[in-house]
Amino acid sequence: MIDLTLEAARTIVATALEAARARGLKPLAVVVYDARGSLKCVQVEDEASLRRPEIASAKANGALALGLGSRAIHARAEAQPYFVAAVSHLVGPAALVPVPGGVLIRSREGRLLGAVGISGDTSDNDEICAVAGIEAAGLRPETGA
Repeated sequence: MIDLTLEAARTIVATALEAARARGLKPLAVVVYDARGSLKCVQVEDEASLRRPEIASAKANGALALGLGSRAIHARAEAQPYFVAAVSHLVGPAALVPVPGGVLIRSREGRLLGAVGISGDTSDNDEICAVAGIEAAGLRPETGA
């Protein structure tokens, strides 16, 4: 069994930031966790606004907690606001942000390896950068779309 390696996590972060710069996005924070919720890698660009790492972290943690990309959590929050509010209360107020930008990382075979959370630009742009990073590492992104 192969877990998410530090090398893969670094590739995800570096490529996500490269994708953001190529698109002219606002400064980002990128956080990568393994499947057990252990922090693997985090980088915050210069001039990223306050609390971006915490928001990125909560996007990734929420995806891991529910086993869904945060785009799906966003849809669920709209359809079942009481459920998402209850989950937010259970996992802690800083552990779930129900908007796109939290993407599950899966092996090519579909095994859960971890999650990446990105914050700094629009949620859609955050997600685009997360997907680019995961794919560059040779892994499969799951956005919840």
